[in-house]
Amino acid sequence: MAEIEATRAMPADSMIVFGVASDVDLMDRWLPQGLWVGDGGAGTVEAGGELIPGSGRHEGLFRAQEEQLRVEWGGRDHPDYAGWLQVSDSAAGMSEVTVHLSLLDEPDSGARAGEVRELLGRSLDRLAEEVERRVSEGG
Repeated sequence: MAEIEATRAMPADSMIVFGVASDVDLMDRWLPQGLWVGDGGAGTVEAGGELIPGSGRHEGLFRAQEEQLRVEWGGRDHPDYAGWLQVSDSAAGMSEVTVHLSLLDEPDSGARAGEVRELLGRSLDRLAEEVERRVSEGG
């Protein structure tokens, strides 16, 4: 089982960062390339792409908790995959995002775990860029 976690400073306060990170319509801008996510209705998302095992659309569970600044997800048809994203306040006007992935069918070491860590790091960099864009556009 692989438990993968990464943390990244964000250039805005926690509410702005949470707003960007929890908006399903913006996720394609910062999630790993080759992965898409769309709104699947109450408490669910649809996902697909070359990074997801199997072909076609997959349904996942999704919960964004604004009062806790937390987003949680998991694969409904792939129960061996789950994760969460937590936003926390940092220095004045800044915040921090931690993302944790649980991959029950992956070893904690090896090429695949390393690839996932790299994708996660790049995704957090793109999330920071998206947050910066939101701040600079004033929205």
